[in-house]
Order: sequence, then structure tokens, then C-alpha cells
Amino acid sequence: MGFFTKDIKTMDDLFVHTLRDIYYAENQIVKALPDMIEKASDPQLRQAFQSHLGETKNHVKRVEQVFKMHGVDIKGVDCPAIDGIIDEANDVAGEVDDRQVLDAALIAAAQAVEHYETTRYGTLIAWAKQLGRNDCASVLQQNLDEEKAADRKLTDLAERGVNRKAA
Repeated sequence: MGFFTKDIKTMDDLFVHTLRDIYYAENQIVKALPDMIEKASDPQLRQAFQSHLGETKNHVKRVEQVFKMHGVDIKGVDCPAIDGIIDEANDVAGEVDDRQVLDAALIAAAQAVEHYETTRYGTLIAWAKQLGRNDCASVLQQNLDEEKAADRKLTDLAERGVNRKAA
């Protein structure tokens, strides 16, 4: 199903579609993070990725909880946006020989993922509230808060040393 199709007729349909989008995205991120952990040479960056892998597994569980709360089947829909972000990260990482430059590239790639997730969760929270589903919004807010915190941590790592070392 494409994003704008006749299958999406109501705000509820749009909410469920976008929930399935972020569910797919979170599962793809769970698959991609171990490779990023392995490629990272900065110990703090490796730890940040490891920590976020655990958080991301919890994000999947929370999204599954929202599916159940909303009374719809738990399933994802292909998300070309997250696939593209992950593919681009893999392409760039494959072209970088210097480990310190690679760490900077990994942070940039991870932040692209975080920013995508932030937009999706922010939208889902707004729509859940509009649909009278503050319960769903509350669960999704936990994920959004963690995504924003991960983004701030990556910025701190970049600004406190990874970018300087890469320069």
C-alpha cells in the first residue's frame, strides 16, 4: 500500500498506517544497530549504540502495545524512507577507511534515523490525541522522549570529541 492510497480513508486509517510504518522502521533499526556497534571505534559511541539497541527493542514492544490498545493487527508496512537512510549509512560507511572519520559518519547516519523517528512519533502522538487516544499517545511519548535523548547524546559525542578527532 502506498502512502496516499484509497485504503487510507480516515484519520484512524492514517494513524494505523503510520504506526505500521514506525513499527517496520524500529525493527529495521534493531537489525542495523549491531553492525553500527561493530563498526564504531570510539568506546563511548559503541556504548551509546549498545544502549540505544536496548531502547529500540523496547520501542518495538511499546508500538506493539499501542497496536493492541488500538485493537489492530500487529504488522509493519514497508518504509522506503528508513530503508533509504540505512542504505545510505551503509554506503558511506563502506567508503570510509579512517576509523575516526567513520565514527563521525556513523553519528551522522544515526542522527538521520533519530530525526526520522522523531517526526513519526510526534505525528503519531498528535493524531492519537486527536482521535481521543491519550492512552496511546502516552505510550508513544515514551519512545519520542528516548529518541530525542539519543539524538542529544549523539550530538554531545560528536561535539565533545568525535568530530574533532575526525578533522
